[in-house]
Amino acid sequence: MKNILYLLGLVTSLTLAQGRIAKSPEVKEGDGPFTQLIIRGVTLIDGTGAPPIGPVDIVVKQNRIERIVNVGYPGVPITEERRPKLETGGKELKAEGMYLMPGFIDMHGHIGGGQAPNAEYVFKLWMSHGITTVRDPSAGNGLDWVLEHKQKSAKNSITAPRLHAYTSFGQGSDKPISTPEMAREWVRSNKAKGADGIKFFGAAPDIMQAALEENKKLGLRSACHHAQMDVARWNVLKSARAGLTSMEHWYGLPEALFADRTIQDYPLDYNYQNEQHRFENAGKLWKQAAPPYSEHWNNVMNELIKLDFTLDPTFNIYEASRDLHRARRAEWHEEYTLPQLWSFFQPNRRAHGSYWFAWGTEQEVNWRENYALWMKFVNEYKNRGGRVTTGSDSGFIFQLYGFAYIRELELLREAGFHPLEVIRSATLYGAQALGVEKDLGSVEVGKLADFVLVDQNPLENLQVLYGTGAIKLSDDNKAIRVGGVRYTIKDGIIYDAKKLLADVKKMVDDEKAKTGFVLKQPGVEK
Repeated sequence: MKNILYLLGLVTSLTLAQGRIAKSPEVKEGDGPFTQLIIRGVTLIDGTGAPPIGPVDIVVKQNRIERIVNVGYPGVPITEERRPKLETGGKELKAEGMYLMPGFIDMHGHIGGGQAPNAEYVFKLWMSHGITTVRDPSAGNGLDWVLEHKQKSAKNSITAPRLHAYTSFGQGSDKPISTPEMAREWVRSNKAKGADGIKFFGAAPDIMQAALEENKKLGLRSACHHAQMDVARWNVLKSARAGLTSMEHWYGLPEALFADRTIQDYPLDYNYQNEQHRFENAGKLWKQAAPPYSEHWNNVMNELIKLDFTLDPTFNIYEASRDLHRARRAEWHEEYTLPQLWSFFQPNRRAHGSYWFAWGTEQEVNWRENYALWMKFVNEYKNRGGRVTTGSDSGFIFQLYGFAYIRELELLREAGFHPLEVIRSATLYGAQALGVEKDLGSVEVGKLADFVLVDQNPLENLQVLYGTGAIKLSDDNKAIRVGGVRYTIKDGIIYDAKKLLADVKKMVDDEKAKTGFVLKQPGVEK
């Protein structure tokens, strides 16, 4: 009874209200920084698309990569005399046999609202999966809150990724933005407050045009979820022409590809506020777009690439739509999903993304066909030189912070990306989209020391990056777990990724013990 009352209380009280999430504690947890850090003997995947090379020693000084030294050849002893010398006071990290990549960049990382009430929980799930930079689209806890944590992260007084704050268009305004001049004024005010960019959901065309033009003039970046309530009059192509720098998910792109209609084929009883209507019919949308490689399809793609436009598809966040069972039964939920978050995921007419009113075979088949067409566009966009990044949008639809990001990498692989192209999207292309490629996104001399280290080859199996690792059969015929990120390095500070994940598990265990919570699948009473 206690558990049932607890769940009912959560379901009725959870909202995405601003400022509900607890601040991350200022605690020194990582090892460093050091006057000199040498990472010994790794195989390097540098994020540029170059193939792996190793063993190499990487020398970091004052949080910048000073040297990358080839110290031998695979399968033979390392040539000790070629190794860089450790200076007095320096730190040596013995990482022979490990693979090192640039720190991952999550381009769509909501820090949380009522459904994830603890910032430390979210940050540690990200950091334990090698995510060292996050773009927060919407600043859902309030811009001041995000900027405070951005500053603390920059000082490394909290365990958290680097943060980029993109406010929702109109956020904090006393009244609705109803004229182009109001839009321009809000954009100027947004920059003055310290925001890194804006996330749009759509508005009247003259307002979108004015806001995007002003934002571009001020040198800020932008993102847009082209919501259905405005997409019929303002799609992705119009946004890109006006100066939008990236699109989120895929809304607005099929609409730009319409060739025999101008509006999605909505059922006549459709209601956008009914989320089953919204998501069920979204699963039929790509089939209404121009066919792959047709003239219109090609023209839209080529124009977006010419505009240097970024696609941030967030494949993972809709995966439950094509396979609900897989998403809700993911093995990490039992140990790493907080009771509040699990309750938020349950079918609920009032909670965003909890649209499982009557979801089954027909809806999932449509969504699988939807994915095939969506992935074909994204993969070809990459093939023609377009920029595709990795974002997770975790905290909704059974997707858990950190774990969902690794799933996004797998889904890019499914779309047709080579594993090296996947890593490039997760690192260098994210840095380019944020405008920070001079400092981040690849392992090159002069760049900041943000790295991910894992003791398995992620190119052979991206699943070794999950905190739970990957399953392998040992020589003595036993199932074992291998992988899991071993170290996340940010600003030259070494974090034990497995300890961070253990901290998360303890948070979940403590909450379960306090409330009597037992994780149950939807509709199961006992």
